[in-house]
Amino acid sequence: MRRPIIAGNWKMHKTIKEALEMVNDLKEEANKTDVEVVVCVPFTCLSEVKKALDGSKLKLGAQNLFWEDKGAYTGEVSAEMLKEIGVEYVIIGHSERRQYFHETDETVNKKVKKALKKGLKPILCVGETLDEREADKTFQIVKSQTLLALEGVSAEDVRKLVIAYEPVWAIGTGKTASSQDANTVIAYIREVIGEIYNDTISEEIRIQYGGSVKAANATEIMGEADIDGALVGGASLEADQFLGIVNF
Repeated sequence: MRRPIIAGNWKMHKTIKEALEMVNDLKEEANKTDVEVVVCVPFTCLSEVKKALDGSKLKLGAQNLFWEDKGAYTGEVSAEMLKEIGVEYVIIGHSERRQYFHETDETVNKKVKKALKKGLKPILCVGETLDEREADKTFQIVKSQTLLALEGVSAEDVRKLVIAYEPVWAIGTGKTASSQDANTVIAYIREVIGEIYNDTISEEIRIQYGGSVKAANATEIMGEADIDGALVGGASLEADQFLGIVNF
């Protein structure tokens, strides 16, 4: 039985003060649920949020990392820096990183391998654009992204990561893939994992859906057989909305 995982991606939102107020609103409810709950906060908030989470079941995530340990990489943050703070999860390959900061499948692969090597758990994002979907390339795109992101990742390590299927056309647009459509793509990603590794691993790995997930549609989405959680954007910024998803 795969444990559901709900992760909030706060993106470039919240000051330290606002972040602390938010996690204090979340901690009590997070301690009551069997769902794994993660907050992926801005870099500036990580240290203070980690302190606030002590004694809580709420997990801490970052939104990005760099694949080198150190060096002349102005503005970047290493896996070791995140580990020192106590970060457990890290989002890798989000479509906004691919779109605005020109990340590629190759750089995503480097980041995934570095995160795993340093003991971080990647939340690996894959998903098609609207043009690709309308050209019937959804399966082709998610397979290619998954294969390239996991190139050189061992069967032992792949069990430690989470995959998030995020159709780009549904992120922050208010549009959501139907729960059936999302489940069909996620089931296909599971098949791809089985092809790369084996059926046992494909059944173990957790795959989330992301794309305008809200409290109002969380129960329907989470009711699908192959969907193991959600990577939540805008709705993770308000405690009531986020907890409505957590308590689907």
